[in-house]
Amino acid sequence: MSRTNTKNSSAQELQPESYKPLSRNEIAYLVANDFPDGAVVNLGIGMPTLVADFLPADREILLQSENGILGMGGAASGADIDLDIINASRTPVVLLPGASITEHTIAFAMMRGGHLDYSVLGGFQVAENGDLANWLTAGPDAIAAIGGAMDLAVGAREVIVMMEHVTKDQSPKLLPACTYPLTAAGVVNYVYTDLAIIDVAPTGFVVRAILDGLTVETLAKKTGAALAISDKLAVIRRNAQGHPVYKSA
Repeated sequence: MSRTNTKNSSAQELQPESYKPLSRNEIAYLVANDFPDGAVVNLGIGMPTLVADFLPADREILLQSENGILGMGGAASGADIDLDIINASRTPVVLLPGASITEHTIAFAMMRGGHLDYSVLGGFQVAENGDLANWLTAGPDAIAAIGGAMDLAVGAREVIVMMEHVTKDQSPKLLPACTYPLTAAGVVNYVYTDLAIIDVAPTGFVVRAILDGLTVETLAKKTGAALAISDKLAVIRRNAQGHPVYKSA
């Protein structure tokens, strides 16, 4: 496993047109297809709720929602829309056969009691030690949005964060330490961005997969902390159906 430091990289950055960042739906597709069969998963507000639309048909993934659904399906359409059946993003969803509806105390007991294999959350910042900041920024017009993120971050066995790799002004979101108020400390296991899949190891960030056409040096320049490169680094490519796929070497 090699390590790249963003401050010491001297390689020339690729031109932006040489790669196409993943869309939010494409990030969701990657996350959805990495769950093992039988996983129990909570999908947080925002980008994570898109994951429900891309779960593989050959695996049984049980989705839980903090507003009281166990057995949640993807987004509803047409006659299936019931405005009383919504996900964390308040989007109408379908219920799978055998689904149950609970009130908040039971839903949060599931989240806090260690019953979730994975929690999928959005993020403003992730630190190299796994700290997560996703409920409040430092902006003058920032609105606090605590929700159930703190419970989900500490209650699940593993935490996945989905986000764009940089902010709108191109500031890195993966950092040596978070500058925003923390949601939870040392909880993040995996980060899926529009440029790469990054594991959070005891030694820091490790790049598991990188977008086709993007160099490690360019990725490092867009990251605020040092990156280690997996010995089995994979390349994320779009298949014939246009879906992003990767396979470790």
